[in-house]
Amino acid sequence: MRGGADRPKPDRVGDVVITGRMRLVLYSALMLFTELALIRWLGSNVVYLAFFSNFVLLGSFLGIGAGFLRSRSRRDLSRLAPVALGALVVLVNVFPVTVQRSADQLIFFGGGSATSGAPAWLILPVIFLATAVVMACIGEGVGRSFQLYDPLEAYRLDILGSLAGIVAFSALSFAWAPPLAWGAVVTLLVALLQANRRWLLQGAALTAMLVFLGAETFTPRFSWSPYYKITQVRTSATNITIYVNGIPHQGTGDMLHDPNQVHGARQWPYQDAGPHNPLDSVLIVGAGNGNDVAVALAHGAKHVDAVEIDPRLYQIGVEHHPNQPYQDPRVTAHITDGREFLEHSAATYDLIVFALPDSLTLVSGQASLRLESYLFTTEAMQTARQHLRAGGSFSMYNTYREAWLVDRLAGTLQQVYGTTPCLRHYGLTSVVMTDSATAGTLTCQATWSPAPGAFIPAAATDDYPFLYLETPSLPSLYVWTLLLIAAAAVVFVRLSGGPLRPMGQFTDLFFMGAAFLLLETKSVVQFALLFGTTWFVNALVFIGVLVAVLVAIEITRRWRLRKPLLLYAALLLCLAIAWLVPPDSLLRLDLVPRFVCAVLLAFAPILIANLVFAQRFKDVAASVTAFGANLLGAMVGGILEYVSLLTGYRALLIIVAALYGLSLLTSPGLLRRGA
Repeated sequence: MRGGADRPKPDRVGDVVITGRMRLVLYSALMLFTELALIRWLGSNVVYLAFFSNFVLLGSFLGIGAGFLRSRSRRDLSRLAPVALGALVVLVNVFPVTVQRSADQLIFFGGGSATSGAPAWLILPVIFLATAVVMACIGEGVGRSFQLYDPLEAYRLDILGSLAGIVAFSALSFAWAPPLAWGAVVTLLVALLQANRRWLLQGAALTAMLVFLGAETFTPRFSWSPYYKITQVRTSATNITIYVNGIPHQGTGDMLHDPNQVHGARQWPYQDAGPHNPLDSVLIVGAGNGNDVAVALAHGAKHVDAVEIDPRLYQIGVEHHPNQPYQDPRVTAHITDGREFLEHSAATYDLIVFALPDSLTLVSGQASLRLESYLFTTEAMQTARQHLRAGGSFSMYNTYREAWLVDRLAGTLQQVYGTTPCLRHYGLTSVVMTDSATAGTLTCQATWSPAPGAFIPAAATDDYPFLYLETPSLPSLYVWTLLLIAAAAVVFVRLSGGPLRPMGQFTDLFFMGAAFLLLETKSVVQFALLFGTTWFVNALVFIGVLVAVLVAIEITRRWRLRKPLLLYAALLLCLAIAWLVPPDSLLRLDLVPRFVCAVLLAFAPILIANLVFAQRFKDVAASVTAFGANLLGAMVGGILEYVSLLTGYRALLIIVAALYGLSLLTSPGLLRRGA
């Protein structure tokens, strides 16, 4: 395998010569770019799928792993990648799908209380398999180039391509690029990689994909932020209803003259704050298009800090809000995560309002964390209290769907402020809650009083930020869906990759893949807490992970560690330190020391884990089978991530340590060599 691998034959595309190494880099870039694009695009076009985007990630790992396993077969299915991708885009557009979002104990916001569409336990496995088919075709192309080189060299080229893919997608996100731009990048890469093949079917599929993506891009009411597909529907001269990912989310309104708005729930925080609150400074978290900012100004606020995570929603307010609140010189807009702003701002306020901050999407395709999850923990509420001036008050409002969620949040406020919060109903579970640490400040019409004998769920915490899950549990929706996905994965691998027995010699790499996915997930949620749940922080974490992998590869290429057991010992030590240092303890540090400590805690185990992998992988005889086993292990790690719904995120480190322990025990001869 190594003899002629250093001088692979080039592939000619017109006047361009793509060397074998560049081919692997481009295929790897295509693979990761397509994975990220599918997570974003499917979550934006399949209504409510954004709540389940990690299932798209699981399908991607399954497909890539299966593609690697079959990359030695005679029949090359990588040429069907554009056909599979084009078919998926066309089918989602021609046969719109809505995921039914009802679930026991778990709340999904948006679009009223009615549910529609196919049951989640059915449609999620279908999307999972469709994604797996697309990624299997691309993964096979990567695998066929991968096996031309020594394992470590191939792995290095794969990581370089993956870095290029994520940097390209992040750059397009920074520019709020529409899906046509994503499709154009994919089409260009496919054209470079498959130009010497028959292009009738592939060209037709890619053309169809670009037509549908172009229709989305050039429809005037559609626009794209780094988080959502945003749809604007004008309903009157002053009102625009805003949909995100197909779900009604917010809308502009005349807060000064429309009777429904002037006397609506947005006014109540100011009434409950009492007549003596000067409103010298007001903080609005979840400012959106500016409705709550306009209300604050109407009540005489002398300064308003408006915090909104989505730049496009803010821009819509600037361009279309009838009261033009963002143009008022008393307003300062901050496009950032609300928790990040609270943790690292020195400002104090007479009133803080959490205004409908329900994000309708996950932080990434890799964790069950929503954009607003860290905003409603006990620690976040305590931080908000520290920003209140004497006599100041805190309010939040929403349609909370369930009485137990109202009780959880009201109980959290009572715990933090030491007084029972004011509570006004504007629907069965639609309420405004207001509290203050200064006795006698508020003018309450009514206070919170849970129903007799009602179970009040414990407050969410930074380690267990699952506000919308009633009790620590794995909802039946997830149980049945994950079981179906696991069964489908076994069948898919068996049909596409052949017998599973050859992977038996790489059981240790399988466990490494599962452990590493959990380790990566823990890093994502840790950085989301410390630096905000923004897309930019998320992208930087993934880029950092790939850089750490590349550093581990370069170290392994130059030095061989004679006692691999020392790496396992160092890894377990790093995991133990990460366990002993709660991430929220770093929030008290300034930016630079916080960043340094976060990088050391998160990336030291990632670097060492990749040294363990690279030391083992460099000498494997069947690199594509070994790498396929590792990728399938990553899919299992994605399933194990749901254990956090039972235990919280910190406990994932125990599972990571156990999986690396299993990797050590199943590594061929490692214990003997280490001794």
